[in-house]
Amino acid sequence: MSELETLVARMEAGDLPLEEALRNFERGVQLTRDCQQALQNAQQKVQILTQKAAGAALEDFTAPADAAADAADKR
Repeated sequence: MSELETLVARMEAGDLPLEEALRNFERGVQLTRDCQQALQNAQQKVQILTQKAAGAALEDFTAPADAAADAADKR
């Protein structure tokens, strides 16, 4: 998240060459996707824990294989 905030601040300053601005934009899009996936995974974990507390059967959480592989490839 802090990397994304840094990229946004640099782009808002408006003094980047076009090539660098495009690279930063692409990186920002990727970071946004990664953050959205992390948030979705956290929400699923909370839902599982909430269901457990309500007496529902607990299931192990596993991130979708393609999302975990994508996140690993991008780091």
